Amino acid sequence: MKQVVVLDYGSGNIRSVVRMLERVGAQVELTADPESVRRADGLYVPGVGNFHACVAGLRQVGGPDLIGERLASRIPVLGVCVGFQVLFEGSTEHYATDGLDGIGVWPGTVTRLEAPVVPHMGWSQVRTASGSALFRGIEDEWFYFVHSYAASQPPASGFAGPDRAPLVSTAEHGEVFVAAVEDGALWGTQFHPEKSGDAGAALIENWLASF
Repeated sequence: MKQVVVLDYGSGNIRSVVRMLERVGAQVELTADPESVRRADGLYVPGVGNFHACVAGLRQVGGPDLIGERLASRIPVLGVCVGFQVLFEGSTEHYATDGLDGIGVWPGTVTRLEAPVVPHMGWSQVRTASGSALFRGIEDEWFYFVHSYAASQPPASGFAGPDRAPLVSTAEHGEVFVAAVEDGALWGTQFHPEKSGDAGAALIENWLASF
């Protein structure tokens, strides 16, 4: 049984994440304890709401350093929704203060969707990258999105190695945007697997099967 820590840093929507992971057979701990994070087979970084507020919460529990430690050792991390966005360098989303930069493990900035209706709420088809392990058996399925901001440009380099660009899957809402990235030990999705029914459960099973 794979041991997964869901990083508890004050973000909402955590209980449904825990239930989904338990549904597919993971042993789940909801915590920000550094030793638990270091011991876990997989680290799940959730996130809802404002980008900068999530970054502030992550910094309060040492999240950026813990994520960095795991990636340096090539130990799996999955970021979801805003927990995916914060892995980039920054966001144009407004905040009450001057804002906070993202973790910056991937280059690029998250920007507001250019679409007639924002936020994007509902089911959209994901165009799966060729060779994807995350979407194995669920290629080009539909997943549930709730967001106003997204990465419009995929990371050109990352953790997969000097000769392997990240695998980037996309979706469309007014414009084409990054829906998921697979990059060595670091994977992420803009959509919510825990709200995406059987397809979301299969995706989480694929993540667990990767380590």
